[in-house]
Amino acid sequence: MKAPSFRAAGDGVALLDLGWQDGQRKRKALYARTQKDALHKLDAARRQVSDGIQPPPEGKRLGRFLEDWLRDVARPTLRQGSYERYHQALTLHVIPALGQRVLARLAAQDVQALYSRRLGAGASPNTVVQLHRILHRALGDAVRWGLVSRNVCDLVDAPRAQRKEMQALSADEARELIRAVDGDPNEALYVLAVTVGMRQGELLALRWADIDFDTSTVQVRRTTRRVKGQGYVDSEPKTASGRRNITLSHTAIEALRQHRARQVEQRLAAAYWEDHDSVFTNEIGRTFDVRSLRRGFQTVLRRAGLPALRFHDLRHSAASLLLAQGVNAKVVQEMLGHSAVAFTLQVYSHVVPALRADAADKMDAIFSGRV
Repeated sequence: MKAPSFRAAGDGVALLDLGWQDGQRKRKALYARTQKDALHKLDAARRQVSDGIQPPPEGKRLGRFLEDWLRDVARPTLRQGSYERYHQALTLHVIPALGQRVLARLAAQDVQALYSRRLGAGASPNTVVQLHRILHRALGDAVRWGLVSRNVCDLVDAPRAQRKEMQALSADEARELIRAVDGDPNEALYVLAVTVGMRQGELLALRWADIDFDTSTVQVRRTTRRVKGQGYVDSEPKTASGRRNITLSHTAIEALRQHRARQVEQRLAAAYWEDHDSVFTNEIGRTFDVRSLRRGFQTVLRRAGLPALRFHDLRHSAASLLLAQGVNAKVVQEMLGHSAVAFTLQVYSHVVPALRADAADKMDAIFSGRV
């Protein structure tokens, strides 16, 4: 076969001459919005042909590309929960709206219009930001593979993400919560959440083997989440910092001791019990159901006369209370399993002014001779 040649063919189009194949002259048109972009695609095609790789089909649709990308890239590389979010975002919002667009001819205006329609339909800015990030990643791979000359998401103005107002219990409210759950079958679950800030999935995945009563420590080794069609599935924490050892307060240790005694009684009384060494279980030893947890938590809040909160807000409460008491931010970061102390301070920036005032008071105490 004759070596392929390359030439430009006008604004936004470049022709790739593949020579004679099966008695016919083969040419491939490469389309782009501008001649400069077309030449970029031509360069990419030249490198592919030189490496023995056939140029991608110009007529490939965005929908087909995204379906292939979800199957070949997203599913093997993402955690199950992340994959489900990617799949939902692309199959429910992008593919129905833009799936028939030719991938190589997708324009920034197409994507911008999609975002505007989603916002107009009532989607939150945070939802559209997440959609933008997912599509940007997929199209970034398309650029690397030479399917498109540039990532059009770089040319789109995504909405600004809105930080949700954090809700956290005050010290008085946290004490009221502890009083309200006294004797509750899931007392230890609430106590751990509000005293050490473990995530919901980390608490539900906790095993008795993870708890050392002699040293008052707990090891966070795994998390669990409900997966459609599979039930509850355990996995490792997302990051290395997520695997951590936490020193427990006396309050938490005592709540766990009482919980273990109650569970032994429950197990002996049960006609059937699945032994997975789980700390928090339902009446037959299986993973405690998240929906039951949320309903029970709201009942506890009403009983205590506390404002409606998410269970996750107990994690925020633990961090806020510790920082407000002057606990070193690095210690709080490690307890929560954050990757960096800067992230911890950013998330709990509402506590920082009080810390600054406390630091100034302590400095005055040093120079006034009070310490």
